[in-house]
Amino acid sequence: MDVVVTATAPLPEPLLSTSIPVNRIVPPVTPATAISTLRYPVPWSTGLCDCCDDFSTCCLTCWCPCITFGRIAEVVDRGSTSCGVSGALYSVILCVSGCSCLYSCFYRSKLRGQYFLEESPCADCCVHLCCETCALCQEYRHLQNQGFDLSIGWHGNVERQNRKAAMPPPIQNTMKR
Repeated sequence: MDVVVTATAPLPEPLLSTSIPVNRIVPPVTPATAISTLRYPVPWSTGLCDCCDDFSTCCLTCWCPCITFGRIAEVVDRGSTSCGVSGALYSVILCVSGCSCLYSCFYRSKLRGQYFLEESPCADCCVHLCCETCALCQEYRHLQNQGFDLSIGWHGNVERQNRKAAMPPPIQNTMKR
C-alpha cells in the first residue's frame, strides 16, 4: 500500500512559478526499510557485569584472556586475522606493557560499529581499562547471541551457515490412504 503525501517543502525554482500542488508517492515504512534508514545505537544484548551468566566464558576470560580476545578479533575481522595471531599479539602487549586494554578497546569499537551498539556504560577505552575481563565477556556473549560459535572461528561459522542454507527442507509424509 502506497501513501500519497502533498509536498510542503519548498520546490525547485522552475516549479514554484506554476503554483500547482505536487503529489508524490512515498513507499510505506517497513521494518526492513526502517532499520536501514534509521541508525540509532541499540543496547548490548547483555550487560557489562553479566559475566557469570556464561560461567565457562567467564573462567576462560579470567585465566586466558588472550584466547577470548583472539576469538572475538577473528570474528570481528571476519576471518582476515586468525584467533592465534590476535591472541598472541594480545599476550605480547600484555606481557611487555601491561596495556593490552588499548588493543582490545579498538576491537570493542569495531564491534560496536558493525552491530550499531551504544557506547555504554562509558567510552570503549574506559570500559576496557577498568573492566577488561567483563568487557571481553560481554563482547563474547554478544557475538554468541548473534548466532556465532566463537570456538570454531569465522570460517567455521561461514561453513556452518552455508550447510544450513544448502539443506533442503524436510519432507513430511502427511498424505495417507
